[in-house]
Amino acid sequence: MAQISLDLTKTVEENAAVYFEKAKKIKKKIEGAKNALSESMKKLSELELKKGRGLLKESKELRFRERKQEWYEKFRWFFSSEGFLVIGGRDATSNEIVVKKHTEANDLVFHTDLAGSPFFVVKSEGRQIGEKAKEEAADATCTFSKVWKLGLQTTSVFYVNPGQVSKKTKSGEYMGKGAFMIYGKTNYINNKINLAVGMNKKSQLMAGPIDAVKAHCEKHVVLLQGSEKASKIAKYVQHQVGGTIDEIIRALPSGGFRVKKD
Repeated sequence: MAQISLDLTKTVEENAAVYFEKAKKIKKKIEGAKNALSESMKKLSELELKKGRGLLKESKELRFRERKQEWYEKFRWFFSSEGFLVIGGRDATSNEIVVKKHTEANDLVFHTDLAGSPFFVVKSEGRQIGEKAKEEAADATCTFSKVWKLGLQTTSVFYVNPGQVSKKTKSGEYMGKGAFMIYGKTNYINNKINLAVGMNKKSQLMAGPIDAVKAHCEKHVVLLQGSEKASKIAKYVQHQVGGTIDEIIRALPSGGFRVKKD
């Protein structure tokens, strides 16, 4: 039972006023405590949500790293809108490997007239290679060449049959690693800078022409030439589609970027 102390030197009204003031102060303290508790609970919920997102992100990255990679993921690659596998060299060594080890008779080989450009190969796998696949391979050859870094929009891209690509040179000449002689007729094809990055159903990060990426990836990001560094763009791409930062950077051409907004 609560005890009440009265000051006999004060009237009943004065004693009541004292207790009224004490009650107001206690009420304010209770309200302050409630507000502090509410704010603490809010911050705790936010921290738990961030932690959950962090664990989800870590889980996605772990699954991405643990997934068994296909042989073509060592190179630049994408699946065309029509389902053809298209692979390309990252440097002189991988250019050499793509052309010499992974090119068969009915495939098509794409290249540009620019020195140091990648070789891209459309794998036919017993099918007739369509015009859409040719267009997308040409766009990829342009996009992953020096054209991106130079800020250009197109370049001269051609395609030939594998039998027209050779290391044979004239007497006394030398063909360096990743470079080949092209013999016979070359088929030049219209092309343009054309790049999107997405994650397909196999949890593979795919970088290639927009239509091809859209055909195989539920989520994707369209990239344009710009001034942003690859590391910054990679963080944005990771947030949108998943994957690891290193893998995203590795999938991008050399140069600056900006995100195309819808």
